[in-house]
Amino acid sequence: MRRALELAGRGPLGPNPRVGCVLLGPDGSVLGEGWHRGAGTPHAEVAALADARSRGASTRGATAVVTLEPCDHTGRTGPCSLALLEAGVARVLVAVQDPNPVAAGGADRLRRAGVDVVTGVLADEGVAALGAWLPAVRRGRPFVTLKLATTLDGRVAAPDGTSRWITSPVARAHAHGLRAEVDAIAVGTGTALADDPSLTARTLDGGLATHQPLRVVVGHRDVPAGARLRGPGGELVAVRTHDPVEVLRALHAREVRHVLVEGGPTLAAAFLAAGLVDEVHAYVAPVLLGAGPAAVADLGVRTIADAVRLRPVEVVPLGPDVLVVAVPELAPSPTLEEN
Repeated sequence: MRRALELAGRGPLGPNPRVGCVLLGPDGSVLGEGWHRGAGTPHAEVAALADARSRGASTRGATAVVTLEPCDHTGRTGPCSLALLEAGVARVLVAVQDPNPVAAGGADRLRRAGVDVVTGVLADEGVAALGAWLPAVRRGRPFVTLKLATTLDGRVAAPDGTSRWITSPVARAHAHGLRAEVDAIAVGTGTALADDPSLTARTLDGGLATHQPLRVVVGHRDVPAGARLRGPGGELVAVRTHDPVEVLRALHAREVRHVLVEGGPTLAAAFLAAGLVDEVHAYVAPVLLGAGPAAVADLGVRTIADAVRLRPVEVVPLGPDVLVVAVPELAPSPTLEEN
């Protein structure tokens, strides 16, 4: 299963899950391997079966080890459950059951046909490998990461508006790695106009990363013709609303699974107040300003008992800075219908 998880990691980011599969013979030998290479391409199980055929190996009586439950529907490709049955696979080991009601059911079909199916094999590692895709599909909305880059006293800029650079090159490089893993980056029109960001994911040498997320601007004002947001990078998407629910609906319609909310303070507060933040990545620099805009605008909190509390899950030193990854103590809204 760990080899299947490794193969899954080779797949691209996007609306589809990263899935890997290893086929084993009765003696434990590897007959074939495969992973999903993107929308419209063979799923991991079918790719592994094709690999086995190319090696001249018989799959009768084989065991399929797969990171996600084989699908049982016909989309751009056929059901993996049927492909495994036709190949004579006798046993299937699964890490994570598919939460998508459209695709799920493969395990049940295989069992009904007499195949021995075991689920939950290295389930925690399987869940981790699926990343934001899994909660996004379960909730019917993009997974939301709120990114903050602040001074030690919670400021995102000096009183004169200058903000480059609060954090160190090490922290900024790490943040670009995060950008390269998400489907979309969202900022408010205020931030877009004040900072003129490019919202690109860049490599250590300053070049554009292979994967570029959608660049989403939230609000009613237009992005100027000469803005860096209109330069090289991901597609620019204007979502003309101030309602985070509508923002996520628009992104869900584009099959966005993971959105990074980068700012500014007003947009951060809107998502927090709506209960639509799934995790926070706070890059904190040992810098004190004493004044200037805060990382988050007014949340309407008037007493300490009403504070939005987070539970740290990881603390990462980054040069002179530190990254705190935290999740809300109160579970975020699982679906858009609850807002």
